[in-house]
Amino acid sequence: MSLDVPTMAELRATALLYQLELSDADLESFQATMGQALKSYERLDELARSTPLCAPTRDGGRPPDPRENRLNGWVWRCSVKETDTGVLAGKRVAIKDNVCMAGLPMRNGCSLLEGYVPDFDATIVKRILASGGEIVGKASCEYLSFSGSSFTADSGPVLNPHDPSRTSGGSSSGSAALVAVNECDCAVGGDQGGSIRIPTSFCGVYGLKPTYGLVPYTGVFPIEMTLDHVGPIGASVDDVARLLEAIAGPDAMDPRQHRSIAEPIRYSYGLDEPLTGLKIGIVAEGFGWEGVSEPDVDEAVEESAWHFDRLGARVCRTSVPMHRDAIHIWQGIMTEGAFDTMIRGHAAGTNWKGFYPVSLMDAFASGRAGRADRLSDPVKFTVLLGQHLQSRWHGRYYAIAQNLSPLLIKAYDDALAEVDVLVMPTSPMKATLLPVGRESPASVIARVTEMGPNVYATDVTGHPSISIPCAMSNGLPVGMMLVGRQGADATLLRAARAYEESGRYKGNPQRDI
Repeated sequence: MSLDVPTMAELRATALLYQLELSDADLESFQATMGQALKSYERLDELARSTPLCAPTRDGGRPPDPRENRLNGWVWRCSVKETDTGVLAGKRVAIKDNVCMAGLPMRNGCSLLEGYVPDFDATIVKRILASGGEIVGKASCEYLSFSGSSFTADSGPVLNPHDPSRTSGGSSSGSAALVAVNECDCAVGGDQGGSIRIPTSFCGVYGLKPTYGLVPYTGVFPIEMTLDHVGPIGASVDDVARLLEAIAGPDAMDPRQHRSIAEPIRYSYGLDEPLTGLKIGIVAEGFGWEGVSEPDVDEAVEESAWHFDRLGARVCRTSVPMHRDAIHIWQGIMTEGAFDTMIRGHAAGTNWKGFYPVSLMDAFASGRAGRADRLSDPVKFTVLLGQHLQSRWHGRYYAIAQNLSPLLIKAYDDALAEVDVLVMPTSPMKATLLPVGRESPASVIARVTEMGPNVYATDVTGHPSISIPCAMSNGLPVGMMLVGRQGADATLLRAARAYEESGRYKGNPQRDI
């Protein structure tokens, strides 16, 4: 491909943007040297063509039949399986539609990616198939996975399985809803601001945000490198543990694994070990959010937390005062980080070593060209505020938020030095009503973030946390969130399993819906 040298008008515009006082003679001189430099980029294209990706050949699947899609949770159906043996043998798995899978369309909730078919498999796709799982389709997700509610996707709202007038939660909206109605046994979700735990709370299933970096993110559409998590959703703790066992572990292509990630353990083993000696702390700051917390949710989670005492654990009250400021630290990282990675970085960003999804970057940049007005209101908000923060304060507040994150990590580490597991509501509210008709941008922004104050902290700190259904109130599930030490995902699964096996939760989603 022959690359164009920038025109004089383009160079003048760049000089103006960066406040460079350059004469036309200066610009012409710079322009004259650029043609030679661009020959390196032309050679890169030639080299890339000579080392093609080895994309597997498989049946590309089909759009879902409306009769099999009553919750609008599917965006694509398929049946892809490689082996009958492994920890996922016999399990039907859905993958969130921000995960690349060769030969199957990927839209990430966004019409700007219409027609994009990845030419490679995400690492977790390879691992699911190698572990005996059958991938049965791609689950709907929110527009660029950027919403805690389930009405922003261009494919339409995903309906709550307990009440179709309500949200299923987001952004892994289809993943949780499909598990709840037995359309699959387990599903992959992503979590940068509660996007695994919020929908599993609202749908009454189990969802684990693993320790940061435990599950490789390679080949998944990113939002913010330091917040990106991908993890398992299941109808049972055993299904969550099995899927985690399949997808966890080192991947040299993922820079999020900046620390040494140990080989995965057999998370599906030891789930039924007694909780004797385990100490569980009820976090005061996770309850009573003014104007947000619903009293029945607070009451149900506190009562459920004390039930661990009957299961062999010791339960006490504890405090993490900095938890109330986590939302501000998360906001400072998320807005500019997402703006840099998703928008200016064309779904990849720069300055990291690993696998860059070139075909996805090209497709997203092409889709946005001339059609940026199709971005959802939450993404437009991020563009407008992110640009303002960058232009006015030059990354100052992103840097401050990142510098504060070790203090938030220490606050959680200190609390977890006294107890093994922290407990609070996943969301301070139950599933909210879907909007009716067009809402203002301000209303949409409020609706997609209102359920999140408790989940943001561990996206920043990287501690593992799991949402488990603990009660029903007014016909809707209530989620209880357990938070553990870094790398102690197995401890959370064991505690979740004990609560599940106690039979205290009566929702039984896959049978009652």
